[in-house]
Amino acid sequence: MKNETKYKVLSILISLVWLLNGLFCKVLNFVPRHEQIVARILGNDLSRPLTLLIGLSEIIMAAWVITGFRSRLNALTQILIVALMNILEFMLVPDLLLWGRFNALFALLFIVVVYFNEFVLSKQIKTEFV
Repeated sequence: MKNETKYKVLSILISLVWLLNGLFCKVLNFVPRHEQIVARILGNDLSRPLTLLIGLSEIIMAAWVITGFRSRLNALTQILIVALMNILEFMLVPDLLLWGRFNALFALLFIVVVYFNEFVLSKQIKTEFV
């Protein structure tokens, strides 16, 4: 498989992670645990509106990934958000995470995929056309 194809496939998969988590888990509330996490960290009063806002932000992130607009800034933003979110959850609400503190490993894997896609594959694609 060509690097350009790998890059596009990984971009779609990364986008799907954001879309599915944002739309189904948060906006449509198919996974109430997400709202419980928000309630425990930020307070119960605004947990639903904040969970909706987070879900909508994740949907926007999915669209941003697909557009390829400022893709390096996008990748850095994703890495920062995922790292910060998972550090907070690891410290404050490990009991609400699907795999407990083991969730951090999956977050790290996602970060590595985002990094690899944007800073390794993308660079290889650019050098292939030079």
